[in-house]
Amino acid sequence: MLQGRTLWELMEKRVNATPDALMAVDEDMRTLTFAEFWSESERAAAGLMASGVTPGDVVSWQLPTWIESLVLVAALSRLDAVQNPLLPIYREREVGFITGQAGSRLMVVPSVWRGFDFEAMATSVATDQGGMRVLVADKALPQGDPASLPPRPEPLDADDQAVRWLFYTSGTTADPKGAQHTDASIAAVAWGMSQRLALIEADRNALVFPFTHIGGITWLFSSLQSGCSNILMEGFHPEDTPEVLSREGVTLAGSGTFFHQAYLAYQRKHLQPVFPHVRGFPGGGSPKPPALVTEMREVFDAPVLSGYGLTEAPILTMADVSDSDEELAISEGKPMPGVELKLVTLDGDVAPPGAEGEVRARAPQLMKGYLDPSLDADAFDEEGYFRTGDLGRLDDRGNLIITGRVKDVIIRKGENVSAKEVEDLLYTHPKVADVAVVGLPDPDSGERVCAIVQTAEGEEPITFDEMVGHLKAQGLMTQKLPEQLEVIEVIPRNPAGKVLKHVLRDQYKG
Repeated sequence: MLQGRTLWELMEKRVNATPDALMAVDEDMRTLTFAEFWSESERAAAGLMASGVTPGDVVSWQLPTWIESLVLVAALSRLDAVQNPLLPIYREREVGFITGQAGSRLMVVPSVWRGFDFEAMATSVATDQGGMRVLVADKALPQGDPASLPPRPEPLDADDQAVRWLFYTSGTTADPKGAQHTDASIAAVAWGMSQRLALIEADRNALVFPFTHIGGITWLFSSLQSGCSNILMEGFHPEDTPEVLSREGVTLAGSGTFFHQAYLAYQRKHLQPVFPHVRGFPGGGSPKPPALVTEMREVFDAPVLSGYGLTEAPILTMADVSDSDEELAISEGKPMPGVELKLVTLDGDVAPPGAEGEVRARAPQLMKGYLDPSLDADAFDEEGYFRTGDLGRLDDRGNLIITGRVKDVIIRKGENVSAKEVEDLLYTHPKVADVAVVGLPDPDSGERVCAIVQTAEGEEPITFDEMVGHLKAQGLMTQKLPEQLEVIEVIPRNPAGKVLKHVLRDQYKG
């Protein structure tokens, strides 16, 4: 395992250690070694510098999970630019808001991808704002002579580093919020993840979610630290993606509940093991039903290794390859190196051991604050702990068990109902493929409990009576039983796998 204070320092160490090792392979079987990654990044950095990118410039980029996207990240790091990766689902309203707030000087986009004209959108945003240029990069970046690049300054230690990353929250609320990170904060979380997953050079990781997500950049750092390679897919597909992962001998198949459900469905259609070399399923970004973890172990003989974190504080806790099946099923693992957790009750008191409270954290991977500083007062408490908004408890082995969201506690006739508790129980019904439980305004009870269900393939939709009977059989209190059932084709999720509950509340609150 290699350590580096910055992305570029880490790259140089990795190239010196394993220059010819595979770094990335994509669905078209294009490959990139670590040495090729370094040289391609140098040429792209020189090309970007010639086009006007200077140290400290904010560069927004909205590319799919391409090999060129990895190269772009390294090239911008070489130039000491401030990077602002944007999720591909963002459209003109979000992109305009983000690039305007960030003061972006350049935006890098594909021309057209998946039927959407990114070039036209970026051009429209740039026209409205003025001062922002647009670079269209369809699997190709500007090229220049590396000899034209200035010498690299000596890397700074963690406490002295400037902000080099602007990651925006994935939009489960209203306007996205810009979290400011440094190379050191990303390196810290990557190092912890590499340790928990016991990454080695022989590992092949599935990088099949949007690389623009903070998790994608984390995997880039972990790959450089460990020497493992990445299998890239420009977009996840429930049939095509497992086929590519199988072809490339995946050993770590992430990355969350939605993806793992797809892998299960794919395996059930095949007699032979589709992932014969898999040793783990890293996950995060959304709650995992314990029943899913059990199924994955039974079908693949490999554990789900989930982590818990946020854009503002990625992977605060993570499962370890040595954890028991019970720990893996019900918890999100133990705090990562350097992470301090504090659980605070809804009344504002520190929760006693084993009790539920809001998860608050101080950590080396914690952001330096929001780009809009007015948001910081509500984000941090008086001791500098970040308020996650998630509810959880710590078990006697130090594992964090997430029990819901502060905003996901449904208060029905004065009784607190955990949406996650009901979701986990409903997920065990054979007719349920996916589920979200939300609280809806109710004039009599304050809030009513509404279960929104996606039907399992090949099954008839669950009925209200079947739902209630199943929950009662599982021992759920009568006061927590849903009063409303909605069956929809697909539970809406963002690219990180988080359920868009605000969308569901708006849809069914009438």
